[in-house]
Amino acid sequence: MESSKDISRLIEIMAALRDRKTGCPWDIVQTFETIKPYTIEEAYEVSDAIERRDMDDLCDELGDLLLQVVFHARMAEEAGEFSFGDVVEAITRKMIRRHPHVFARSDADTPDAVKLQWDKIKAEEKRERAERRARRGITEDFKAGFLGSVQRSFPALTEALKLQERAAKVGFDWSAPEPILDKIEEEIDELRVALRDGEKDKVADELGDLIFAVVNIGRHVKADPEEALRGTNTKFRRRFGHIETTLEAEGETLEGASLERMEEIWQAAKAIERQLT
Repeated sequence: MESSKDISRLIEIMAALRDRKTGCPWDIVQTFETIKPYTIEEAYEVSDAIERRDMDDLCDELGDLLLQVVFHARMAEEAGEFSFGDVVEAITRKMIRRHPHVFARSDADTPDAVKLQWDKIKAEEKRERAERRARRGITEDFKAGFLGSVQRSFPALTEALKLQERAAKVGFDWSAPEPILDKIEEEIDELRVALRDGEKDKVADELGDLIFAVVNIGRHVKADPEEALRGTNTKFRRRFGHIETTLEAEGETLEGASLERMEEIWQAAKAIERQLT
C-alpha cells in the first residue's frame, strides 16, 4: 500500500490495521478508553510544535492528531455508531450553520455581532443535543447548567480559566485585579494553617483554592495561565540545563553537587538571561 494525500488512504490503512484476521495485534485490541491518552498527548505535541515554530514537526504532529480522529471514527464505525464521513459531515454542517454571515444572509458584520450570533446558534445546538440525548434515553448530562459548556476534560488550569470566564458573563467576577491579590494572600494563609495542622486532604484543598485564585488574576491581566506556566517551565528547563552543562564542564554530576552549588549556578544563569534581555 502506497502513501497518499487523499484522506481515503488513511481511512483504508486504519481499516487494515483493525482487521480482526490480518490487522496489527496492538491496534486490534485498542478501545476508546485506551486511545484517549494518546489523543490528548498528540494535541499537546501539536501545541508544542507551534510554540517552537517548527513547521516540519507541526506537519507531522497534525498528521498524528488526524490519525487519532480516524482511529476513533473507525472504532465507532465497527460499533455501528458513526463513521469518519459522519464526523466530517457534522463539523461541516456546524461551521456552515455558525457562519451565516459567510454562507447565508446575515447582518453580523462586526466581531462583536458575530460573537453574539455564534452564542445564539450554540444555544440552539445545545437544546437540540439535549433532545437527541433524551430520545436515546440518556438522562445524565454533564454539560447541563450554565457552566456545562466548559469541558471537564480540559487541563485543570484551562478548565479553571474557562469556568471563570463563563461565570464572568453573568457578572460573577472580581471588579479589578487588586482584590484578587488579597484573595491570594488569604488562600496562602489558609494553606499555611493546613500545613501546620498536617491535614493532607485539607492541604490539597487549600492548594487548589490558591491555584484557582492565581488563575483568576492571570485572566484579569490578560495572561493565559496555561501559557504563562508553560513559559516558566521552558525557563526552568533552560536554567536547569545550564546547571547540568556547567557541572559537566567541571567534571561533576548533578547527583554529586550540593544544593548550594546548584543554586549558585542557577543564579548565574539568571544573570546571563538578564544581560541578554
